[in-house]
Amino acid sequence: MRKIVLSCLILSGICFFGLGDLAAQDAAANDGGGMFQVLKEKFIEGDWKFMSLVLVTLILGLAFCIERIVTLNIATTNTSKLLSTIDNRLADGDLEGAKEVARSTSGPTASVLYEGLRNAHNGPEAVEKAIVSYGSVQMGLLEKGLVWISLFIAIAPMLGFMGTVIGMIQAFDRIEAVGDLSPSVVAGGIKVALLTTVFGLVAAIILQIFYNYIVSKIDGIVNKMEESSIGLVDVMSRNGLFK
Repeated sequence: MRKIVLSCLILSGICFFGLGDLAAQDAAANDGGGMFQVLKEKFIEGDWKFMSLVLVTLILGLAFCIERIVTLNIATTNTSKLLSTIDNRLADGDLEGAKEVARSTSGPTASVLYEGLRNAHNGPEAVEKAIVSYGSVQMGLLEKGLVWISLFIAIAPMLGFMGTVIGMIQAFDRIEAVGDLSPSVVAGGIKVALLTTVFGLVAAIILQIFYNYIVSKIDGIVNKMEESSIGLVDVMSRNGLFK
């Protein structure tokens, strides 16, 4: 995760300082077309120095999202196959073999099942207590980083709205300096205000989509974890581990 975040910080710095050159070269680049060109032009028109903050927020938020998605995909386990393998080991009276299966399998579900198997000789109450306690720990690990994604989702539109306020202040400053209320005087400031708001909202929407996907992924893993935990207690009881 640290490597991902560091890479994105470097990329943010490149974007921040590189956009100044884009602003200087914008007049020469108007012959290019396409959506990227339009976005670049609108980004620069919205005051690139301030809009870079929105860009940094988006990049950092995406870094945390990518890290969570990669981690959760690795943590996904075929729980039915794992529980069936453990059941076969316990049916043969091989508790240590069942522990080894759970220990060698990656993912939070396997870790929770291992904790349950480790407390098998202490009775069903001890097994359930170990599963609940360690399950809470694993849930905390699954949700790691979500608070930062939520922060960036909240900050992005706030930065956009701040740009709106700054743009309106600039518009009123021009009115005061010129002493005229013509549209040409205030259009520039209002345009900056609207563009920063749009980009802030777009960044928040993108991060919100990833956030909801991550939450749904976590919910799926937790549901599988709970089902497997209940199934483990049944398997242990059926194979006579509780005296």
